[in-house]
Amino acid sequence: MTARTVAAIASLTLALGASSCLKFYDVGIETPIQAKLDVSSFQRVLVLGFLSGGSKDVDANSETVRLLRSQLRNRSDLRVVDSDVISLVDEVDRRKRATGDAPPVDPTAATGNEPKIMSERDLQPYEEIFADVDYWKRLGEEYQAPLIITGSVLFTDVQRSGPVTRTREVLDAYGRRSVQDVRQYEDRKGYALVPKFIFIDGRTGVQLYSESFREETLYSAQNNTPPLSSYFELMDRLLPGFLSTLSTQKIKGTRTLLK
Repeated sequence: MTARTVAAIASLTLALGASSCLKFYDVGIETPIQAKLDVSSFQRVLVLGFLSGGSKDVDANSETVRLLRSQLRNRSDLRVVDSDVISLVDEVDRRKRATGDAPPVDPTAATGNEPKIMSERDLQPYEEIFADVDYWKRLGEEYQAPLIITGSVLFTDVQRSGPVTRTREVLDAYGRRSVQDVRQYEDRKGYALVPKFIFIDGRTGVQLYSESFREETLYSAQNNTPPLSSYFELMDRLLPGFLSTLSTQKIKGTRTLLK
């Protein structure tokens, strides 16, 4: 055995001995995410209303306003302004009727429950309201120049068909249990949530920032999860992204250390 071989074996022995004394520790860490928008010049925030549509089972406008106000009260230094929820869809329709671009409403006609906006294409004729600087400035003057949060929210039904991987417990010839992945074709249903948050300076009516999100959840075709529960599940996923626009947020995680 050469001297080099003896030295290599000795080094390996020492390394193995040292590694047996090492201990692994999981340490909690928080990673700050800086705010995307400087809101230091505002004291108030007004979540007014949204263009909304999609599923008739959830009033996405009212639910989104209530949820965001609640989150901002707990997670923001801005004072949340209390106000009635505005339907921007009704506001745009009212303008169109006033200018003759839409037929007058027949009070004897049945209105039905179907939303006027069912897709992102349906949104386009309504989105012009976000460019109306005078309209947002007037609202800002009414509520003491807050930061205005508005935008659009689509909560729509989704159906998908395709292969799904599931686990299945099997027994071998000796009665031993094991778990295997099995792929099977399945019809699935669920919901998609597509919000666009727009931040407007209530002092000038000018749009400061906007950001869009998309979240989707699917269930087996036999699942009967209530639409409102799915709405809140999807909103929970994107709320950190929304809140990080206004204030620094901390993402919690773990890091493994050796000692």
